[in-house]
Order: sequence, then structure tokens, then C-alpha cells
Amino acid sequence: MPNQSHRYRITVTPIESDGLQCNGRCTIEFEHACHDDWMRILENVQRQRGFSGDERAALVVGTKLLSGLMLEHRKDSDDVFAPLRPHMGEFIQQFKQRGRDAE
Repeated sequence: MPNQSHRYRITVTPIESDGLQCNGRCTIEFEHACHDDWMRILENVQRQRGFSGDERAALVVGTKLLSGLMLEHRKDSDDVFAPLRPHMGEFIQQFKQRGRDAE
């Protein structure tokens, strides 16, 4: 069975402290494909204690973006992610375990 890919459009828009509309370049927007369903992951981490809803969303999206890039570039001869790779795997496992413990 072929690997189903989920596509996401990520948009980052600053919130201005003065309430005025942003001038100039106000949005960062890009697309990212991933084999994981981020919405399901977000549903599964709702029980994670110690994080607000926004923090859980940032953690899931940030982790999935970084781990996706690490996976995509794992065979690069100058793999910039090599020093981070073992730590990222350990972090993800501990985070998943923490979620299972909260159930």
C-alpha cells in the first residue's frame, strides 16, 4: 500500500501589540507534506498535563516539522541534523510515553 501523505499549509502571522495592521511582510507561509495526521496527534495529546492548548499545538507542529526535515535529509553527506538525531528520538519516545501515562 502506498504511503499516504498529508499536506499542510503553515501560516505564521504576527500579532501586533498596538492593534494596528501589520505593514510590509506580515506573514510567513509554506507547505509541508508528512505521513502523519497532525490533527489526530493533537487529539491524542489533549491529556498531556503541563501544557496549554496553544503549547500542545506548537509542540506537535514544531516537532513534526523538525523531525520531517531530519528524516528527509538523513542520507545527506553533510547531515546537519546528525548531532540532534539521537536526542530527538529520545524526546519523542518520552513525550509519547508521557501521553500514555496520562490515560
